[in-house]
Amino acid sequence: MSKTMIEVRDLTKYFKTPKGMLHAVDGVSFSIEEGKTLGVVGESGCGKSTTGRCILRLIEPTAGKVFFEGQEVTAMNSRQMHDMRQKMQIIFQDPFSSLDPRKTVAQTIQEPMKEFGIVPKDQLHAKTRELMDMVGLASRLINTYPHELDGGRRQRIGVARAISLQPKFIVCDEPVSALDVSIQAQILNLLKELQRDMGLTYMFITHDLSVVNHFSDDIAVMYLGQLVEKAPAEELFANPVHPYTKALLSAIPIPEVGGPKRERILLKGEITSPVNLPDECRFAKRCNYSCEECRKSDPKLFEITPGHFVACHRMNEFNNK
Repeated sequence: MSKTMIEVRDLTKYFKTPKGMLHAVDGVSFSIEEGKTLGVVGESGCGKSTTGRCILRLIEPTAGKVFFEGQEVTAMNSRQMHDMRQKMQIIFQDPFSSLDPRKTVAQTIQEPMKEFGIVPKDQLHAKTRELMDMVGLASRLINTYPHELDGGRRQRIGVARAISLQPKFIVCDEPVSALDVSIQAQILNLLKELQRDMGLTYMFITHDLSVVNHFSDDIAVMYLGQLVEKAPAEELFANPVHPYTKALLSAIPIPEVGGPKRERILLKGEITSPVNLPDECRFAKRCNYSCEECRKSDPKLFEITPGHFVACHRMNEFNNK
C-alpha cells in the first residue's frame, strides 16, 4: 500500500500590497505519495513556486497546514524545523544566483553536511567526491567557482547540495528552465536516476508541459493561486477537462514534420488581478464556456473520476446529471 509523504491542506499565502491583499496561493490542497512525482504547471505568476516555498517554510504561509509523513510542518518551532530541513530540500530555478560565488564546488556541497554534522570531518572530502560522481561532476572541478562553470554544471552542484543530506522530499523549482534543451534532458535523466536509487519524492514545478508529461506521476494545474485540475499524468493528457488545461495542452508543439496539427486554443480577455479577488471564477473572463454561476461564486475542486479532480461550475453541472 502506498504511503503519503506530503499532504497539503488549504494552503494559503497572501502578500500585503499598497492596493490590497495579493492572493498568491489560495486554498491549495493535494498529497504526494512516497517515491512519486507531482508535477505542478501553470503560467508565470500562478503561485507554483510560492506553493513549494510555503511547503518548505522558506516562506511562511498565511493559513493552511502541511504534513510530512504525518508530522505537521506548519506547527513546528525553529529548532524542529531545522531538523526537518534535513528531510526536505529544494533545487532552485537559477543555478547561478542560487550558488554563493565566493564558495568552491567542494565548499558548496559540504556546507549542509557541516551544518547537520552527518559526516565526520575526515570523511567530508571523500563524501564530496562521491556526491560529485553521483551527479556527473568531474572530480577535477572540485576547487572551481560557479562563474567558471556552465549552467548545466552549476545545476549539478545544486542537485549535489540538495541530496547531500539524503533527504526524502525535494521541491524541484523549474530546475531546467534556464538550461539549453540538450542539457535539460541530462538533468531530467539525472533526477530520475536519483529518484530511483534514493527513493526520492518530488514536487516538480515547471511551465513546460511536454517535460512534465514524461517526468511526473500526477499533474496539478494552477491558475491564479488555485488548483483548477489534478489527475494522473496519462489521464490529464488523454482527457483534459478544465478549459484552461485544454488551452495549455493545445500549445504543445507536435515534433513531427508533416504530421497532424493540434488545434490551438487561444485565450482572450482580461486576466483577473490577483489583488482583492472577487468571489467568482478566476478564469471566467478568459473562458469561452463561462456562465452566470461563474460570475457569482468560486468553483471548488471535485472528483469527476477516480483521482481526477476539476474546479469548474460547468463540470459540476455535468457531474450532477
